[in-house]
Amino acid sequence: MSHPADSDEGMTLAVERDGLVRLTWTPGVRITGDLAGVAMGRVDVHNGDDRRPLLVVMRGTGELTREARMVFARRCTASRIALLGTSAVDRVLANFALGVRSQPVPTRFFTDEAAALDWLRR
Repeated sequence: MSHPADSDEGMTLAVERDGLVRLTWTPGVRITGDLAGVAMGRVDVHNGDDRRPLLVVMRGTGELTREARMVFARRCTASRIALLGTSAVDRVLANFALGVRSQPVPTRFFTDEAAALDWLRR
């Protein structure tokens, strides 16, 4: 179970009972550098001094700008990041984001939520 922590146009952030952080992007959203910065800032605020796994639900994300990719390549309080999508377009966006630079924490793309959660909680 999770409880909503923050909600904004384009995204919702929730913290699971076991501490896992879930960032859900609204389908069709254009993720700009500013929006990415807000999202990662909220993750950091919720994590405080702790490092927690982060599940990013990106099903149907519309666009990921270059500036957003640069924000996501910076270190944050996530201990590892699973990107969850369903379509070939989601996979292309994830691969594009992951290819910008080496990621600061282990990061993988999944199409199966159970597999993503298992990997995050290991």
